[in-house]
Amino acid sequence: MTSAIVTGAGRGIGRAVSLELADRGFDVGLLARSQAEIDETASLVSARGRKAIALKCDVSKSFEVDAAIARANEALGTSDVVVCSAGIIVRELVHEMREDEWDAVLDVNLKGTFLVCRAALPSMIARKQGRLVAISSISGTLGTPRQSAYCASKWGVIGFVKSLAEELRGTGLAALCVLPGSVDTPMLHGFAPRMRPEDVAKLVAYAAIDAPAAMNGSAIEMFGP
Repeated sequence: MTSAIVTGAGRGIGRAVSLELADRGFDVGLLARSQAEIDETASLVSARGRKAIALKCDVSKSFEVDAAIARANEALGTSDVVVCSAGIIVRELVHEMREDEWDAVLDVNLKGTFLVCRAALPSMIARKQGRLVAISSISGTLGTPRQSAYCASKWGVIGFVKSLAEELRGTGLAALCVLPGSVDTPMLHGFAPRMRPEDVAKLVAYAAIDAPAAMNGSAIEMFGP
């Protein structure tokens, strides 16, 4: 059985990744905070002839993540691929940003990536195969006004994945990052979209399936045509 787990799977890049992986022959565990959205994604995966399990989960909460990963593994088997796509953004000047706004962005975008990888890794390591792919952003390489928390979280994701990749050397696993530019999703604001979520999904599938093992630790940028 070939299976994957995708967070933020209810819409945008996460949904596109889920469908791309289904088209590539994966059953998919779908995690997101909106049950209605992941139920819809699950229907689209099922229509492609693959099994889907829709698991409501806030990736910033460890007990929810641990439970969701356990349920996905039970239903679909140990994951071959884990894609961390859940993300939020708060646009605010640093001196006007509330602490809870900062915490929310870092908790979902950065801590959520850590929690999902931590929960998924033991069974993947035991089986000695698998790929973990995190969605960072070109905002993880530059600064943008009113997006300090988002940029900090995405810089952090890159550092986390590169550190994880070093830990995984020799285990049969690999960790990679995908860094999209402006994508036509509900999160985009103030920029013209240069890509569709489906474009990002194809690169994620490459990183998760086709990329050589020597790309462990890579951060792959994509800016659009």
